[in-house]
Amino acid sequence: MKADSGVEATKLMDVQAVLQRAAQAKDAGSQRFCMGAAWRNPKDRDMPAIVEIVKGVRSMGLETCMTLGMLEPHQAAMLAEAGLDCYNHNIDSSPEYYERVISARDFQCRLDTLDHVRKAGINVCSGGIVGMGETREDRVGFVHTLATLPQHPESVPVNALVPVKGTVLGNMLADTPLAKIDDIEFARTVAVARITMPRSMVRLSAGRESMSEATQALCFLAGANSIFTGDKLLTAPNAGDDKDGALFAKLGLTALKGEEPARACKAAVPAE
Repeated sequence: MKADSGVEATKLMDVQAVLQRAAQAKDAGSQRFCMGAAWRNPKDRDMPAIVEIVKGVRSMGLETCMTLGMLEPHQAAMLAEAGLDCYNHNIDSSPEYYERVISARDFQCRLDTLDHVRKAGINVCSGGIVGMGETREDRVGFVHTLATLPQHPESVPVNALVPVKGTVLGNMLADTPLAKIDDIEFARTVAVARITMPRSMVRLSAGRESMSEATQALCFLAGANSIFTGDKLLTAPNAGDDKDGALFAKLGLTALKGEEPARACKAAVPAE
């Protein structure tokens, strides 16, 4: 079904504009810069600009992460040669629930892209979205799929659905509020990801804007050890640097030294 969310497609950001955002992220304390384009898959004509962006961000001393949709093996190889540190491609849900919420690509396509990324020598960032009306069994299936990959993802983002009016899920959850996940169940999902993938960075991702400080604190206690910071995650709002800094100060959280910091990522930058 076609969504009518009011979000308009835009061109890929200019390389210099992206590098300026990366410099701002570094000044704010981020050590990894995450960039995203809302594509089904990148076209080969887009790859030279993408490669230039990766090289430019790395030259600043920042780690680089991208999410561009599905990748072909040769595209993953180009990103690896450019020096991309990590590629994000979420599986979104369990194999069983996936077909109920996504029709643009099948579940195996997701796994194939993760395989291409891994074989290219790029670290894998893969997680999913909870609060889409799924059951606890579906959340178990989502975590189980990641935990039983040949190698655990280095990063596992756990996103809370941000219902957008005009989309199928946004309209459905507006009419059936009981389908929304509660804070304890969300934190439980974070905890299960931490237990089953002990060496992965479990990232508290989209949906934090609507979470209370208490809920976020509970997620950190449950095992989340990284966040996406910045003002926007593609199209969804996100807590900004100042707000995150105040919360970290209140909770006594500090960035890890010599490892990936708790406050690791800037929000995605390119749109479409």
